[in-house]
Amino acid sequence: MTGIPEVSKRRTKQRGSAMVEFLVCMGLVWMPLFLGTCQIGFQLIQAVQVTQVCRDAGHLYAYGVNFTQSSTQYLLAGFSPNLQIDPTGAGGSSVVILSTVNYIGLADCQAGGYSSTCPNYGLIVFTNQIVVGEVSLHASVYGTPSTNSAGSVAAGSPSAAGYLNQSNALVQGFPTISLATGATGQQTAYISEMYSKSTGLNWFFRGTNWVSSVSFF
Repeated sequence: MTGIPEVSKRRTKQRGSAMVEFLVCMGLVWMPLFLGTCQIGFQLIQAVQVTQVCRDAGHLYAYGVNFTQSSTQYLLAGFSPNLQIDPTGAGGSSVVILSTVNYIGLADCQAGGYSSTCPNYGLIVFTNQIVVGEVSLHASVYGTPSTNSAGSVAAGSPSAAGYLNQSNALVQGFPTISLATGATGQQTAYISEMYSKSTGLNWFFRGTNWVSSVSFF
């Protein structure tokens, strides 16, 4: 009986080794690389959407659109339905925070009943903040003032709490130089923040991944 030639045996071994090497390479290198590329791609798409919605919301807010009305909140939610902004505040995966901030000058203090300066003189404070979506999802990185149902912060006076004297009305991390301090300068700015839970694939990062954007007007 004729035996299997040595050349055929070597070729069979080489084919088996090549298959093992291919599977190892796929499992350890190419598959994680493919999945990671997919995850980053999904998050980039969501980041573009979040940035656009944040900018559009801030633009409308700066022009005086009232986001305390449910019709306007549903309009905002319709900008990008897959981001899941819940106007009822009962759930969803995204939250939009709209804030009006002002520089407090001497005239502001005196208008509030102070004879000269007030505790928050020369600082930037919140005068309005409106949250659209689930409040508990994420807070503003600039602060959370006490507001009424319309989102307004009370002015305050020597005998009443408000943005002229309350520390929780101070804006954190917003440079004072960014607002003009002269009598004829612009002393108001608008901040739009959006925080959205990552809706893409999450194979490699633990915990909740956030996609966020901030716009100033």
